[in-house]
Amino acid sequence: MKTYFRLILSGILGGLIVLGGLHVFSNEKADQSEYLPKASFANFNMSPSNNMPGDFVLSAKMSTGSVVHILAEESNELAQLRNKKQKRVDPFSDFFSMEDFFGGNFYAPKNGSGSGVIYSSDGYIVTNNHVVTFADKITVTDSEGKRYDAVKIGTDESTDLAVIKIKDSKIFSPIKMGDSEKVNVGEWVLAVGNPFGYLTSTVTAGIVSAKGRSLDIIKGDKAIEEFIQTDAAINPGNSGGALVNLQGELIGINTAIATPTGVFAGYSFAIPSNIVKRVVRDIIENGGNIERANLGVGGYDVNEDLIKEFNLNIKDKKGFYVEEVERKSAAQLGGLVPGDVIIGINNVPVTNYDDIEKNMKYNKVGDKVNIKVNRNGKEMTIPIQLRKSF
Repeated sequence: MKTYFRLILSGILGGLIVLGGLHVFSNEKADQSEYLPKASFANFNMSPSNNMPGDFVLSAKMSTGSVVHILAEESNELAQLRNKKQKRVDPFSDFFSMEDFFGGNFYAPKNGSGSGVIYSSDGYIVTNNHVVTFADKITVTDSEGKRYDAVKIGTDESTDLAVIKIKDSKIFSPIKMGDSEKVNVGEWVLAVGNPFGYLTSTVTAGIVSAKGRSLDIIKGDKAIEEFIQTDAAINPGNSGGALVNLQGELIGINTAIATPTGVFAGYSFAIPSNIVKRVVRDIIENGGNIERANLGVGGYDVNEDLIKEFNLNIKDKKGFYVEEVERKSAAQLGGLVPGDVIIGINNVPVTNYDDIEKNMKYNKVGDKVNIKVNRNGKEMTIPIQLRKSF
């Protein structure tokens, strides 16, 4: 009998133990559930409030009406003049013509097309220099298909920018200018073009991939390249078109693509709007083509060894030591001499040659600059008028 009661008591105790264990386990599981991932609906709201692509509609509406198609043509007279210049440069052209090497009629009048952006209400348009540089006959077609004759106001080879103007007195819709310095990598942008020949008012979207790119595609020792790189698709015919932000503001002029195939491959480049504003203002105010000028000096950045070698008397031990001055350069004609140490340009300190290039890169022939130098321990400011180097 005692054995029987022991068995019953053991069963009851075992059951209580099991029930207690299940209660503890269930509580632990409930506590852990707070930290487990929970399923929820993914929110892909594309409203303007979160800067997602829903903003493209407003940006496109604000910018497409300000982007035009440009047909650039070279007249027979201008082509003949170009041919005469080529023959003076190439004395063997009567024996071996350019067609022998390149095929086709190399000396025939040139023509091409691209896009442009209306800069002001009175019809000034900014585009790429390579779109219109050869032309003396220019036709502009707006986003509504209306055509206008235009004239070339001026160009700047160093930035690949040009300004043309519609002859008509109609009031046009200029694009709103933005600040390219405020553009961030990763920001959404639109590339707006007007190829016209096969597509009118095209819009593509992408992001800013990088800033300050140099590609070595603009020829000349005064080339200014600080491209905005995007992955917005740009193809032939869109050169000179607009790169705009989500507010529809111009932040760049589309200029080039990097590609192994000749068509868009994911890399597009635009001239920043802050450079555009500066160049366009210079062209409109002064008229004609911009010629960038060199100062015409060579030498070394100042350092401790240079100070000892030439026994320089310089307080800050910074600047650019002028070892040579080019003959007939702006520097020579302005009064700079070997041994001068350039320590400032237009009240901006100069610590090395890079500072000179940075301060001089936008200056052009005819501009006046004030060069501060240390000459034999004495500081002085020399006014120099920039001019072509010979």
